[in-house]
Amino acid sequence: MKTMKTIKLLSLGLLATLVFSACSDDDDAPQVINEEEVITTLKLKLTPEGGGEIITFTYRDLDGDGSNPEITSPSLSANTTYTGRVEFLNELEDPAEDITIEVLEEAEEHQVFYIVEDSLNAIPTYTGALDNDGNPVGVEFSLAIGDASQGNFTVFLIHEGDKNAPGASEGDLTEVGGETDIEVTFNVTVE
Repeated sequence: MKTMKTIKLLSLGLLATLVFSACSDDDDAPQVINEEEVITTLKLKLTPEGGGEIITFTYRDLDGDGSNPEITSPSLSANTTYTGRVEFLNELEDPAEDITIEVLEEAEEHQVFYIVEDSLNAIPTYTGALDNDGNPVGVEFSLAIGDASQGNFTVFLIHEGDKNAPGASEGDLTEVGGETDIEVTFNVTVE
């Protein structure tokens, strides 16, 4: 009889252990998922230093799937320096959501890179907003244009790259890593 009582107590103890370990609060907390932004539209606005008409390069993919985007690449003037600003929009929302605001709010996690093909006589330089660590965000920049030329100008928005990688603060994307939120190439003609 004493053996039966011991077995019952051990069984109850084992059951209690299983129930409490299953309900334990030391389980890993659910990971917060930062949803990727939907970016349907990228606008690159360039204003000649000293004033003049704003020139806007536009990439627009209104179904957001990356196929058949509309791209406009107006010509730039030789031997001119432009002040630039890039804007990211989600036009699937009504009114359109300005993703640029989120990029600036999460400045430590984002950086815009401008990569110029060798055949294009243009040099981009970061200006404007820095993150709290003193690294460029890259939403604002200047673009120094030399003599007439033609080539590709690619804009990357990188998420969670290594902003302290060699050359990252000067716009070198080589060792930054991270994820690409959007990549757009414009074929630019300088006249």
